Amino acid sequence: MQGHVLVVEDSELVTSALSVLLESAGHRVSVAASVAEALALSPAEPRSLVLLDLTLPDGDGLALVEPLRALRWSNVVALTGHDDPDTRARCISAGCVDVLVKPVPARELVSKVATWLG
Repeated sequence: MQGHVLVVEDSELVTSALSVLLESAGHRVSVAASVAEALALSPAEPRSLVLLDLTLPDGDGLALVEPLRALRWSNVVALTGHDDPDTRARCISAGCVDVLVKPVPARELVSKVATWLG
């Protein structure tokens, strides 16, 4: 097992595709569809990553960055459909290590995940 990835995304289609892709690359994947579900998960092991959608049904995904880091999720990456400088700056300012714009090419995602998980 390479690492643990938490996908915080409310689209079942996106979470399903990401789960299959990341599990086939050897990662353990957990899924949360809301802010509340993400916060209810147990703290992560040291080699962990969060792929975080910005628009969730119960709030702004960026509000999760600090609490997730407090729960020991080591890397938080924004996953968004908005490709503009303001969104990118807001994500980085909130503490995200990177910003991925959906749809993310599969090879690029697997490569970046491997880098983030060390």
